[in-house]
Amino acid sequence: MNDQSPKMEGAPLIQPSSTDHPLYDRIVEACRSVYDPEIPVNIYDLGLVYTIDISSENAVGITMTLTAPGCPVAGEMPGWIADAVEPIEGVKQVDVEITWDPPWGMDMMSDEARLELGFM
Repeated sequence: MNDQSPKMEGAPLIQPSSTDHPLYDRIVEACRSVYDPEIPVNIYDLGLVYTIDISSENAVGITMTLTAPGCPVAGEMPGWIADAVEPIEGVKQVDVEITWDPPWGMDMMSDEARLELGFM
């Protein structure tokens, strides 16, 4: 009998968000207030926010990516998101982490973002 558990087939590349948490919708709206300076669409609808993880103590962990590794605001974007989310009543702390896995693609944009940018 093999005790090693195999890697889950079909496991999502992106950790699921805490969509059932009472603060989730307000955090999404805060993320929608942050824009990529080169693209006139907010970072949430661009698909740059991969995961919003909210603990039972209301600590918020946001995993995001950027449109490209050479993005000129790579060092600033996490702070912009933290500044937008931290003031929400009930939020204890915000940690923003950038990941490149999976890489961002245009297919991650919302329909609204595609429409705004003329891709629909």
